[in-house]
Amino acid sequence: MTVAEDVAPGPVRINLIFNERAVRVPYGVTLFDAASWNGIAIDSTCGGHGTCKKCRIRIADDPPAPSSLDIRAYTADELRQGWRLACRTTATRDTKVEVPPLTTRPKAATVGVGRQVILRPAVQKRYLELAEPDLADQASDLERVLAQLDDLEPRAELSVLKTLGQTLRAADYKVTAVVVDDVLIAVEPGDTTGRRFGIAFDLGTTTVVATLLDLSTGTPVAVESTLNKQQPFGADVITRISATMIDPGALDKLQQLAQETLAELARAVCEAGGVQPHEVYEVALAGNATMTHLVLGIDPEPLGMAPFILSTRLFPEILTGDLGLAGATHPRARAVVFPAFGAYVGGDITAGLLASGMDRDARVRLFVDIGTNCEIVLGNREWLLATAAPAGPAFEGAAIRCGMRAAEGAIEVVTMTAGEIGLRVIGDAEPQGLCGSGLVDAVTGLVRTGLLDSSGRFIAEEEARARAPGLAGRLTRVGAERVFVLHWRGAAEDSIYLSQRDVRELQFAKAAIATGWSILLEEAGLTQDDVKQVLLAGSFGSYLSPAAAIRIGLVPRVPVPRVVPAGNVAGEGAKMALLSLRERAGGLALLEEVRYVELSDRADFNDRFVERLPFPGG
Repeated sequence: MTVAEDVAPGPVRINLIFNERAVRVPYGVTLFDAASWNGIAIDSTCGGHGTCKKCRIRIADDPPAPSSLDIRAYTADELRQGWRLACRTTATRDTKVEVPPLTTRPKAATVGVGRQVILRPAVQKRYLELAEPDLADQASDLERVLAQLDDLEPRAELSVLKTLGQTLRAADYKVTAVVVDDVLIAVEPGDTTGRRFGIAFDLGTTTVVATLLDLSTGTPVAVESTLNKQQPFGADVITRISATMIDPGALDKLQQLAQETLAELARAVCEAGGVQPHEVYEVALAGNATMTHLVLGIDPEPLGMAPFILSTRLFPEILTGDLGLAGATHPRARAVVFPAFGAYVGGDITAGLLASGMDRDARVRLFVDIGTNCEIVLGNREWLLATAAPAGPAFEGAAIRCGMRAAEGAIEVVTMTAGEIGLRVIGDAEPQGLCGSGLVDAVTGLVRTGLLDSSGRFIAEEEARARAPGLAGRLTRVGAERVFVLHWRGAAEDSIYLSQRDVRELQFAKAAIATGWSILLEEAGLTQDDVKQVLLAGSFGSYLSPAAAIRIGLVPRVPVPRVVPAGNVAGEGAKMALLSLRERAGGLALLEEVRYVELSDRADFNDRFVERLPFPGG
C-alpha cells in the first residue's frame, strides 16, 4: 500500500490505517484533516495551516515525495524514514500511517493564589422527616416538602415532581431535599446531607483543569488536568475562530471536543475522589471568551474581527447538560459560567481577579496572564484597568523551531554562565524540545552573557569566543540561519537549538506584553516604580523565572521578590464561586469596577511596540 500523486478517476474513497485504526476518507484530503474528522489526535498548534510544522506522521511503506515544508521540518534521515507533515500529505492511495502519541497531560498549574472564604455554597441540603398524609391532612407532596424549607423558599421544577411522590413513599417520608440557589433540584431517600460536591473547571485554550470540591467542608477532593481536545484545530483562539468561519461544521465539532474534555475530567475526578456523578450538584467554569462561546455552541466569529463583540457578558441559567456533563453530574445540576469583560479579557480573568483580591488591596498591583493572548490588569481597590495584548504562540512552544509544550522531555529551565550551560528537563528525560519557560531562560542567559546584543542579534563568532569561550562553540548555523545549540544530538540540525528567528518570536511576544502594561501605567499616571507587586498568572507564569522575566523586559523592572507566580488563579476563582455566594456576587461586581483599554485602535501602539523590542541593558 502506498501514497502516490495519482489522478483520481472520479469520486473515490481511500482506506487509511492510523495506528491500526482503519478509516475511509475522500480522495485528496490531507492526512491531518482525515485524522481530525475521525477523532484521531495529531499534534498541531496552527490548526493544519502549515506554519507550526508540528503535525508529525510517518509513512514507512513507500512514502510520498516530501514537500518543501517537509524538507524544512525534517532531517534527511527522517525524510528517508518516511516522516512527513500531515497537513501537507494527501490521501491518494490506501496506506498505513504512524501517528506519534499526543501528550494529553502537559505540565500545568492546578492550584494558585487564593483567599480564605466564608463557606456558604449555593448547594444546600436539608434532611426532612415528614408527616405522612391522611384524610385530615391532604397537603400535596410538594407543599409538605416546602413547608420545612421555609428558610430557603425554593421553587420546584417539573422534573422533580415526576418522581417526588414515589420517592417520599419509598423512603417512609424520610428524605433529603437538595436546593441550588432558589431551585429544588432533587429529593433523595434517606439522609444524604453529608454528600454534596461541586467541580471547578479552568477551561484553557491549551490545558483544562478540574477540581472536585466537598461543598460541606470546602476542601478539594481530587484534581486532574488534560490537554484541550480542540488542540488539532490550532494552538490559539484565532485559529479556532477561523476554523468556524471556514468550515460550517467546525463549530459543532469544537463544541463536542470541549464538552468531551470537560466530561472526561469530571469522570476522572469523581473516580479519584470516590464520588458518584449524581452527587455533583453544581459546577463553575472559568474560561476565556472564545472557549466559553465554543463550549456552549455560540458562534465565535464576531470575537475574531473588529469591533470584537461578545454575544453576552452575563449568561442565563445554565445546566451542566449544556456543557455536555449530563452523565457526569446530577442530571439537574447547575453551572456557573464566569462573565467576561471583553472579547479578549474573559471569564478566566474575572475569576483570577476574584481569587487574587485585586479589588481589595490598597497597593498598586499588576496582574499578567501570559499566553497566546496576554491579559493584563493594573490597579487597586480604588480602580482597575484591563487590556489584552497579542503575544503570539511562542510561550506555548509554537512557532519555535525546537519548541514543544511543557510535557515530559521539554527543557523547562536553562542556566548559563560564560563557561557552561545547565538544563533541567521535565520528567528527567532525554531532552526532546524547548518549552516556554526554557525559551525565556535561554534568551535571558544569552543576553546576560552578551551572546545576544540588545537588538536580539547573535554576536559575531570572534566576539563570542572572547565574551563566553565555554559557549562560543554552540553558536553555529543550520542552513543559512544562525543558531545556539542547547543540547547536542550529533549534527547541529539534529540537535535542540535556539534560532535567530526563535529569538525574534520571543521579542515580539514580550514587546506586545510590555506595550500593554506600559500603556496601562500611562493611563493611570504611574511609573514602574509605583507597582508594588506583579502577579504572573496561569501555568506558564507558574514556571517562569521572575528574574528572567524582569531581565528581558517582559514585566516592569521591580525588585525580584515583588514578582509572584500566582499559578492557576482562574481555577481558584472558580472554586471560590462554588464555596461562597458572597464571592460569586463579588465576581459579578468586578464587571462594573474594571475599565477596559483597547489597544488595537491606538495610533501609537506600533511605535510603542517597536520601542519595546530591544532587550533592556544593565
